[in-house]
Amino acid sequence: MKTLVLGLMASAALSAAATTTALADDWYPVPVQVWEPAFDMNSPRKDIDYTPMEKASQPWEICVSFPHMKDAYWLGVNYGVTEEAKRLGVKMQVVEAGGYTELNTQISQIEDCVAAGAQAVVIGAISADGLNNVIKEIRAKDIPVIDVINGISSPEITAKSLVSFGEMGAKTGEYLAKLHPAGSGKVKIAWFPGPSGAGWVEAGNAGFAGAIEGSDIELVETKFGDTGKEVQSKLVEDTLEAHPDLAYVVGTAVTAEAAVPIIRSRGLTDQVKIASYYFTPGVAQGLKRGQIVAAPTDSTVLQGRIAVDIAVRALEGESFEKHVGPALYVVNTDNLADFDASSTLAPDGFKPVFRVD
Repeated sequence: MKTLVLGLMASAALSAAATTTALADDWYPVPVQVWEPAFDMNSPRKDIDYTPMEKASQPWEICVSFPHMKDAYWLGVNYGVTEEAKRLGVKMQVVEAGGYTELNTQISQIEDCVAAGAQAVVIGAISADGLNNVIKEIRAKDIPVIDVINGISSPEITAKSLVSFGEMGAKTGEYLAKLHPAGSGKVKIAWFPGPSGAGWVEAGNAGFAGAIEGSDIELVETKFGDTGKEVQSKLVEDTLEAHPDLAYVVGTAVTAEAAVPIIRSRGLTDQVKIASYYFTPGVAQGLKRGQIVAAPTDSTVLQGRIAVDIAVRALEGESFEKHVGPALYVVNTDNLADFDASSTLAPDGFKPVFRVD
């Protein structure tokens, strides 16, 4: 797969963890990839520079629905969507369902948003298939629906602002497979892809499994679970008990963050390495401290910004890319200093924003 390293490189230390407010109005243009035909992650991609609208023509009301706000990954998306709403001059209501088990809550919240007057809806979906009926109802009212981050199977959505989580999983798998090629000696890995049934998890799981085929990696456990730290901590603890000769814990960013103190407390830091298949401030800190070996970035903040821009373009009858996402690359200790955190992480001290007027 072609790797395109994002521009906008920053030399600021990762401890700063993100952009300054001055960047809010000049985050673009950014290099992205566009899938054609749209909505098929296996479609050919082309590279373009993405430039959003300067301002909306009116203060449209946009609803944004997230699975939860329990970790810094979704905090980054929240930062992206709300900052772009402010820059464009539109109104926004953000709702979060409380976790990946709360599909009915997400459906109800979206329905309430539309009933309250939302003119466009941006959805980070709990389930790839579970929202299709409500999306059909919304689209019947000619309300644009933008799929952000997680992936939705409905063919009726207006556009996608997301990357391939299959490729995210594959990027991490490829990185580890290169460290442990066939004949180099077997290493045991436990894999924690996230909550079962979520579209991004199924894709990530398939991508990772495919990427390690033919290497000396032995996948001894695949454990699914909600991306709450308590759930992931329990999965890691149970796995370490079952496999005392484990060499890697690999999975969600929450898994990686949870694994750091657990592995340290067990005196296993020299034996068990940690990797993630997406990026958060905790992963950034772990990389900086040498506690986490690698993680690909999907430029979460940019995905949120682009989703809002596409929603406004759709409302205003302007042209838009139907399926777009930032190019992926793996961050490790070798390129850490060049990583542009503003594409991925909310600024230090940022608190969730649920309303923009």
